[in-house]
Amino acid sequence: MKKHNGMRPHDIVILLKIATKTEPWLMKNLASELKISASEISESINRSVIAGLIGSDKRTLNRLALLDFLQSGLRYVYPQQPGALVRGIVTAHSAPPLNREIMSEENFVWPYAKGETRGQAIEPLHPKIPEVCLGDNELYELLALTDSLRVGKAREQKRAFEILKEKIGYARKASN
Repeated sequence: MKKHNGMRPHDIVILLKIATKTEPWLMKNLASELKISASEISESINRSVIAGLIGSDKRTLNRLALLDFLQSGLRYVYPQQPGALVRGIVTAHSAPPLNREIMSEENFVWPYAKGETRGQAIEPLHPKIPEVCLGDNELYELLALTDSLRVGKAREQKRAFEILKEKIGYARKASN
């Protein structure tokens, strides 16, 4: 087995995309849907197997381990500080589903030229996220909730994790 040189930010994107799947998935489909090369998808899956986030069969998502990592490690491994005011696509507490529960004067956005909202810039876990999420609402919500874990205050983090737990649900049928 290959040496593990640490997870990369886009590994989280790939794992969350797998978490949305109810049918068996193929690496080439993940590559197409996420606009990430097939070789990067393959390397990411290998890193996730070594980390225990995907089973040794390279098919079964370890939902409990993913949730544990998101809750306990994400903000330390991929920290983020809101940046300059830019045009983009809302994320974190500014995006669904948290924007229905948490009212705030400040918007957080992924910088994106075609975005319709001005807010403080949050660097996405992968540069293609804004473009990909325009056509994938389920992944968009998971990534926005993930950003709430990265940049939110305690209340936002707590609520974001509760919703992630419902959406990812380790009791949910494992992805094959």
